[in-house]
Amino acid sequence: MSGRFEGRVAFVTGGSRGIGKGIVQRFAEEGAKVAFIDLNEEALAETSELQEKGYEVFSKIANVTDAGQVEQAVKEVYEAYGSVDILVNNAGVIRDNLLFKMTDSDWQTVMDVHLKGSFNAARAVQKYMVDKKYGRIINISSTSALGNRGQANYAAAKAGLQGFTKTLAIELGRYGITANSVAPGFIETEMTMETANRIGIPFDDLIKASVSTIPVGRSGKPADIANAVAFFADESSSFVSGQVLYVAGGPKN
Repeated sequence: MSGRFEGRVAFVTGGSRGIGKGIVQRFAEEGAKVAFIDLNEEALAETSELQEKGYEVFSKIANVTDAGQVEQAVKEVYEAYGSVDILVNNAGVIRDNLLFKMTDSDWQTVMDVHLKGSFNAARAVQKYMVDKKYGRIINISSTSALGNRGQANYAAAKAGLQGFTKTLAIELGRYGITANSVAPGFIETEMTMETANRIGIPFDDLIKASVSTIPVGRSGKPADIANAVAFFADESSSFVSGQVLYVAGGPKN
C-alpha cells in the first residue's frame, strides 16, 4: 500500500483486537507510527507481531475511563514520536440486556467506556493537535445508534458519540482539526461473537441471519471499517468534518 500516512502519528483506543486491530494494521501498513492503548494484555504481544514486520508501534495497558492514564499514555506517545495527528476512539464494551433486566452497572459501564473514554482521549490529544494546527479525530459509533433491541445502553452511548463528534467538529475546525464518526453495521469480531453467546446461538448462525438482511450479501470485516477510518484520517479529507458514515453494506437512516 502507499505511504499516505508517512510522517503521521495515530493513536487508537482498544487496538488489540477486532476493529481496533484492523485500524492499527491499516495505519501501520500505510506508513504511520501507531500507538494504541487497551486493557487487554494481549496488546503487548500484538505490538511485537507488528514490530517484527518493521512497523513502528507503541502500546500501553491503560483504561480509557481513567483520565490520568489516558493523558499519560498520550504524553508518552508525543514524547516518543513528537506528534499526535490522528485519534481513533474505538474502545468499547457491551453489556446487552432488555431494559427491565439491565442493571445500573450494565448501563454505567457502557456509558463510561464509550462516552467518558472518548471524551478523555479527545481532551488529551486536542492540545497537541491545536498547537500543530492539524488533527483528525474519528469516533467509532454503530448502526445501533438508530436503536437495537437489548442494547438501550449501547445504542444511547453510540448515538451520544455522534453528537460528541459534531460538537468537536464545530469547536476544533478553526484549528485544522476535523472530527468524524464511522458507524459499523454487522462486523465479524469477538464482540459480535459475544452477542451470539448471549442469545444462545452458534456464531455462524448469527452471521447467516445478519447477512440475510444486508443488501450487499455479506458480513463486514474489520478491514471494511479501517478503510472508512483511513478516508477520514487522510490529509486530503480536510473539508469533511462532523459527518457520520454508516458502513453497513446498505442504507441506514
